[in-house]
Formats: sequence, structure tokens, C-alpha cells
Amino acid sequence: MTDPSRATRRLVALMAGMGAAHMIAPKPFDAIVPKRLPGSPRTWTYLSGVAELACAAAVAYPRTRRAGALATAGLMAAVFPANVKMAYDWRDKPLPLRAAAYGRLPFQAPLIAWAVHVSRNAD
Repeated sequence: MTDPSRATRRLVALMAGMGAAHMIAPKPFDAIVPKRLPGSPRTWTYLSGVAELACAAAVAYPRTRRAGALATAGLMAAVFPANVKMAYDWRDKPLPLRAAAYGRLPFQAPLIAWAVHVSRNAD
């Protein structure tokens, strides 16, 4: 990265970390894959992990930063249904787990805005 902003570095770290988590510990992610998607939940977990790693790499590289950050925003929007599914599935869980699942929902919009911000400020 060529002297990226703190927002850029943190976005790269977030996307790389989440992508790695999908590969290292896929089971929790499998559980939130919407059932209407065709194929195995594990396939979708791995595909989304690869997409997150690819977005991290694209944002890290100055020549692809703008497109990578826009792809990140799109990916974050695309995975929102999984967050909704998690909140629905966890509606009967103990309060702390339910609060965590519901609490994730409003954070998706700021995450998308963050990625758009990085895109707009790319060199």
C-alpha cells in the first residue's frame, strides 16, 4: 500500500480478517447462509471468504483501490440477507446472543459507507 489512510488500512484488515475467518472456522458462517441459495452452505461460506480476501487485496493495492472498495461495498450489501437470517434464527436465543444478532443489522450501512468513503478517497 502506498501511504494509505487509516480508514483504508482498517478496511483491508477487516476484510482480510473476515475472509480468513471464513476459511479457518466456516461452521458459524454456514449456519447463516440463506436456505434458498442453491448448493451447499459450505460452498457459499468459502466463496464469500474468497470474495472478502479478494476485496482486501484489491483495496490494499493502490491501482485497484477504488474498484476494490466499491466491490467491498457491494459485497457488504450482498451479505446483508445472511445477517437478517441470523437475527431471525437467533430470535429465541438468550438475550446477549439475540442482542448481538440484532445489533449487527444497523452496522451494515456504516460499513458500506466506509467502503464508499475509501473508494472516493483513493488516489
